[in-house]
Amino acid sequence: MRQLPDTDRDIIHLANAPTFHRLLEQITATGGCAHPVHLTGHTTTRDTVTGEILHHYDTRTEPGERLLIRCRNRRATVCPPCSRLHSGDTFHLVRAGLTGGKTVPATVQTHPRLFLTLTAPGFGPVHRTTTSGQPCRPRRGTGHCEHGKALGCGSVHPLDDPLAGQPLCPGCYDYTTHVLWHAHAGQLWDRFTRAVRRHLATTAGITQSRFPDYARLSFAKVAEYQRRAAVHVHAVVRLDGPDGPTTPPPAWGTVDTLTTAIRAAARTVTVHTAYSPATGQHTLRWGTQLDVRPLRTTTADADGLADDAVAAYVAKYISKGAHDTGAGTDHRLTTRDDLDTAPVTPHVRALMRACWDLGALPEYEPLRLRAWAHTLGYRGHLLTKSHAYSTTYTALRADRQNHARDADDTPAAPDTVTESQWRYTGTGHTPGTALLANGVAQDLAHNHELAREALALGSRRGEAG
Repeated sequence: MRQLPDTDRDIIHLANAPTFHRLLEQITATGGCAHPVHLTGHTTTRDTVTGEILHHYDTRTEPGERLLIRCRNRRATVCPPCSRLHSGDTFHLVRAGLTGGKTVPATVQTHPRLFLTLTAPGFGPVHRTTTSGQPCRPRRGTGHCEHGKALGCGSVHPLDDPLAGQPLCPGCYDYTTHVLWHAHAGQLWDRFTRAVRRHLATTAGITQSRFPDYARLSFAKVAEYQRRAAVHVHAVVRLDGPDGPTTPPPAWGTVDTLTTAIRAAARTVTVHTAYSPATGQHTLRWGTQLDVRPLRTTTADADGLADDAVAAYVAKYISKGAHDTGAGTDHRLTTRDDLDTAPVTPHVRALMRACWDLGALPEYEPLRLRAWAHTLGYRGHLLTKSHAYSTTYTALRADRQNHARDADDTPAAPDTVTESQWRYTGTGHTPGTALLANGVAQDLAHNHELAREALALGSRRGEAG
């Protein structure tokens, strides 16, 4: 036995334990979570009228006297099973705000709905990929910057070229403004939405303070890192009536009116940073590249984007971590030495160093740049939404728990009270349980893929019939 690898020895030990089948049940219940949370404790359900104990559960009867629950990490690089679950929740959350469902009426499909992309401004020329075989940055002559770097690039960079997204000259690149733009991106979005409401109110001939009496602007947005490690924002924007999705927008609230307001707001909104003796004051704004496209009003409509395609795009991206996009790391950096050892490109490392250096200045202390150096200064959630857009992650998880409870035929008990006491005792797997969890996760993913293919095949047959 001593000659066997640790994983094999652990598997043999687990398989011969009397609690092995229960352990396998727990791992399966977590969906093969890669980093489950370990809890110890108990829960007791009593009848509030008679005081009778209806149900009692204690982890002392469990393998290792602990219960495994999902880590719920959204990043596929950290936990693929939980990230797939999170992506599914995101799909339904976004789709409900487009087509209805989850407390949102189906009539929202008739409201003005747009899918827009807001980009960061330029902070310096970078190498870019081209699909048409054109050079990266063609330039007549052989001009050079003050650092001796060429001002142009005649190479053709394929999509997998590591040089794509890197600055032509790191010395000329404005790393300070790049980091500060990330740190203020949330404030820039907030001012953008207020500017959209202001433009809509002006178009309707009403004051901005009376806008909520006529309409409500709802949105769900996701942040994505570009190859140059700059965040751009994809957002679904919907115009509702004053009570949200249950009421239609006013007559002046059309797709064209909303599009015009969005373009005007993106062009004019700005944020000024705090003045710093070291860097001065910066005026931040959105980039000049803006894409605004309407969504289809009906399934038969050929114009515009499909609702499911937009929801699937957002859901697919939400599971990506900083490591996937090549823009930062999935864990925080606690010392400056961590910056030197992080597995990132020189460009990203320079952005991290800019975060670290600017974070030492007192005027930038509220931005907590050192704490967010691993995300290059961006400190917002990847997915955010307005209150009235659709349902919440919490509600979706509660629905899933209720569905599982109904599947177990657990009777509803309104006149009961539950007392619980839980304690965190650790996280992760042993070598053997990690192998078991990986197998469970692969089986579930395979079954999900088969079910999706069967559903798609049935849909095609239905259309053919």
